[in-house]
Amino acid sequence: MMGNPMTQFTRRIISCSKVLILVPLLSGCGGDGMQDLREYVTSVKSLRQGHVEPLPEIKTYESYYYDVADLRDPFRAEEKSKPAEMAATGSLHPDVNRRRETLESFSLDSLRMVGTLSQDGEHWAIVAANDKTVHRVVLGNYAGLNHGRITRISDNKIELTEIIADGLGSWNERLVSLALNDDN
Repeated sequence: MMGNPMTQFTRRIISCSKVLILVPLLSGCGGDGMQDLREYVTSVKSLRQGHVEPLPEIKTYESYYYDVADLRDPFRAEEKSKPAEMAATGSLHPDVNRRRETLESFSLDSLRMVGTLSQDGEHWAIVAANDKTVHRVVLGNYAGLNHGRITRISDNKIELTEIIADGLGSWNERLVSLALNDDN
């Protein structure tokens, strides 16, 4: 069966044109095309190679045995013996059996003298605490954290005598004062 001669001719032309298109494309794949890559690798290899310092030598750990049998405990205060005459004379110390007063729960830094009152020869001082409370004190009252006893009240200051531990088991007296706060 013979078909249309034009159709056969068209088919041949199409198949020839496919071959003509594919041959140049395939010929491009056949070449090496890697010359530029080879040149780059050669240039990188010819560069000077860096030097890596060797790792430092690791020192071995030397253990130490701490023998505490002959040493004092660092977390305990050193006990010093009191001289016999100090214990015998009943040296200065605070009265621990005394009932604590309200102002003894404040440090002297947190107390301010704000004024004085006098009536019938009795003299009082007015003291403000940092918790916004106001207290009236007289001679003999206590204030501050160090067993401070009020020994004198004047118009512009309150004088106290504190009993301070010296850290060696004995006590010392210290004179301190609260001055009138003029900025009120």
